[in-house]
Amino acid sequence: MTGLSPFSLRLMHGDFPRLERLLERVTVRAVVLRGDELLLVHSSVNGDFMFPGGGVEAGESHQDALARELHEECGAELLVKGGLLGETREYRSAREPDYDAYCIRSLYYLCRVGENRIPPRLQAYEERLGFKAGWHALEEALHNNQWLLGGHCPQWTHRETRVLAQLYRWHKDGALQAL
Repeated sequence: MTGLSPFSLRLMHGDFPRLERLLERVTVRAVVLRGDELLLVHSSVNGDFMFPGGGVEAGESHQDALARELHEECGAELLVKGGLLGETREYRSAREPDYDAYCIRSLYYLCRVGENRIPPRLQAYEERLGFKAGWHALEEALHNNQWLLGGHCPQWTHRETRVLAQLYRWHKDGALQAL
């Protein structure tokens, strides 16, 4: 990654007249590149692709959270946490009465993992959605666009598709390379 300015994307899932009282959750996402392929999680139920990652737990560093999520979802060992590629902020209706909205702030880091993989330790909902990690061509991952057109996809598919499109542009231009 040379000379790239981190991306910043904002997604609104609903109409929010004000965002003064905001409940925010911080998540981290691993961008693991190997040539023209990304290590992604595919859902056999939804048919979409997503980056390995999840919420940062209390007292956990971003590196520790990335290592935990890569191990749980992909059975992969984090070797290097590189620079921040960008972030997304997704706004949804808050279920808590004291808040105007709920924001998921996702931070995308370029990472390198070891070659050896062990069986992942998926959570129950991840098993129900048929999550399976693997190497996928960037162009194949843009298949998410087909799910967006149908309108019947999880909200995260919007976020991941926008990020995939940005990474695809950078990679085609030679600006994004593996660690």
